[in-house]
Amino acid sequence: MTRSIASCVLACLLLTASMGTASAQDATPPAVGSLPPPLLGKDRAGREVDLAALRGKVVIVTFWASWCPPCRKELPVLGQFQRVVGRDALEVVAINYKEPRREFTDVVRRNRDIDLTWVHDARGDISDLYGVRTLPHMFMLDRDGRVAFTHRGYSEQSLPGIIDEVLSLLPEDVRTRPASNNASR
Repeated sequence: MTRSIASCVLACLLLTASMGTASAQDATPPAVGSLPPPLLGKDRAGREVDLAALRGKVVIVTFWASWCPPCRKELPVLGQFQRVVGRDALEVVAINYKEPRREFTDVVRRNRDIDLTWVHDARGDISDLYGVRTLPHMFMLDRDGRVAFTHRGYSEQSLPGIIDEVLSLLPEDVRTRPASNNASR
């Protein structure tokens, strides 16, 4: 009898686990040209991050995790890029992927010199809406809030292309102005 209860419990746990991942696997990432889900959760100050409020800027939404080495390389690069371009024209939203608050907070603390909009998504509600299954997973939004480019993964070889894509989304006056005074930090 004990053996059958254990088998039943194991079967229930497996079924529950597969049901929990089905929504993320069934979700389709926002396609190029589409408007992605607008609410990205709360930033560290507790303010709701709403893409509608960021219209007029180029927005990079990237999903990351502390255990992901390419993510840890990508975040400082995006922070520096935002610093050089200026937050008035480029906003980078870094959404933590399904980790406990402690891991999220540890990474943010270790990277306190990286000025990004940090969002914690412990349950994966936002990443599931975005169909995120690989990390890092980046969505670049144009100034109208539509997905212009997407990237899965990160490598230093992809960086020139990413820079070109972001620059192509910025207005001419931003592309030709001097870099932000904070660029040398």
